[in-house]
Amino acid sequence: MTQTLPRVTYSNIGVDFTPVHDHLDTLIPDFEAQALGRTWQTPFATAPATATASPIDPSLSLGNFPTSTAVDIDAAVLQARKGAKIWNAASVEERLAFAERWKAVLAERKYELGLAALYEVGKSRLEAIGEAEEAVDMLDYYPGELRDNNGYRLPMNELVANETAVSVLRPYGTFAVVAPFNFPVALSIGMITGALMGGNSVIYKPSPECQLTGLLIAETIAQADLPEGVFSVVLGGADVGRLLTTHDGIDGVAFTGSHKTGMGIFRHMATLSWMKPVIAEMGGKNPAYVTRNADLARAAQGVVRSAFGLQGQKCSACSVVYVDNAVKDEFVRLCTEFAAKLQVGDPRKAATFMGPLYNAGTVERFKSAVAQVQAEGKVHFGGTRLEGLPENYFMPAIVEMDGPSNLTRDELFMPFVVVRGVDGLDAGLAEGNDIHYGLSAGIFTEDNAELQHFLDHAEAGVLYANRASGATTGAWPGAQPFCGWKGTGVSGKGGLGSYFLPQFMREQSHTIMTK
Repeated sequence: MTQTLPRVTYSNIGVDFTPVHDHLDTLIPDFEAQALGRTWQTPFATAPATATASPIDPSLSLGNFPTSTAVDIDAAVLQARKGAKIWNAASVEERLAFAERWKAVLAERKYELGLAALYEVGKSRLEAIGEAEEAVDMLDYYPGELRDNNGYRLPMNELVANETAVSVLRPYGTFAVVAPFNFPVALSIGMITGALMGGNSVIYKPSPECQLTGLLIAETIAQADLPEGVFSVVLGGADVGRLLTTHDGIDGVAFTGSHKTGMGIFRHMATLSWMKPVIAEMGGKNPAYVTRNADLARAAQGVVRSAFGLQGQKCSACSVVYVDNAVKDEFVRLCTEFAAKLQVGDPRKAATFMGPLYNAGTVERFKSAVAQVQAEGKVHFGGTRLEGLPENYFMPAIVEMDGPSNLTRDELFMPFVVVRGVDGLDAGLAEGNDIHYGLSAGIFTEDNAELQHFLDHAEAGVLYANRASGATTGAWPGAQPFCGWKGTGVSGKGGLGSYFLPQFMREQSHTIMTK
């Protein structure tokens, strides 16, 4: 049945997803009965299990999950290094064959994985299924890059007639993969795929709040028949993450999460006898620019969807908008009209666009930001708690500030967008570029000269123009490489594009004399 359902991506707005919702209506009761509330066991997590509740409803148990100890981490690393000897030596054909098997399993279980993300994160149905769909596409795109680049084996120039020279990318050995909570399927599978296609063994630590999703991902890998020891899971919070990423037996780290944690990993590597690779994506601020030449209705839709999708808990969420003063009032009016039509509530329901704030810390940050605007600016829409629902359900906030502040510079990770009126595109770009992050940015304009000026001067790795589905969001494998500049990334190369896989390998040249 699932083969005939409409394909869910982050860009295909306006599609009739009724068949998808009908299918989910049949799946959700069984998923709650069979997948939630279980007590899990996994070899490298031996401390007693503790219960985790869903952000959807505090009375809804996601399950009981054990925690990894220092001894468990040592054992996992030892096994991974043994597995690395097998997988490092695997041929390109063997890696591709595994990828094909894993893709088939993921395609078969994508609705189950999507529902796990829905319950653990509180994302809407379409956000959750879109994420799982993206993960399946990663198993097309990344192995395709490995195949199309001949396993990253490149003939080089011959200096003399009896000499052959090639450049070969080789595995590092064992990678630690540390995933965030907000995209527990796609970001986990993306980093795992990069490491495995690069020939490395993997020790994977999912977010402590998304361990159900992480363990289901581990099940899919087991189903795909990866050699023993090549992949393992450890469970826990920040302490477990530190033990794993600083372990002497780890040869590289792939990380998505906060700037503070990512830079901490990077600084640790700088203390070692030699640098180990750190592939990190660490957040964003993601300004949008609306000029006097914009289609304002399209701009309002794109900004609101980007700011409030997944409750603004995306590293690419639009958090601040620089609007030409000539059209600011009309733009704000259209934004509030569009936001008022969004359904906020239980994400298990088909009509819901925005679910709950993720945790108590997010709730407090949200309330504090609203209070700050009430004192320093203007709240145009929302910011209030929804009655009759748990205490982490709020209406998203559209606010206006007269000048730059912490709210226009800092990553907020919540459904909160600041409007700043400016006198022209250059004024907006000057302020929007003067921030710590550089992940994504968007513009709305019908003027080609303004568009080109934005493309030439915006300081971010992912640029969008006139995108109604999301002003600064919606990257997809093979379509929009997802690369962070400045405080967002450390390598200058991102995921979802052609330069992702090579980061998991190191170059070696082979020069052979034939006589």
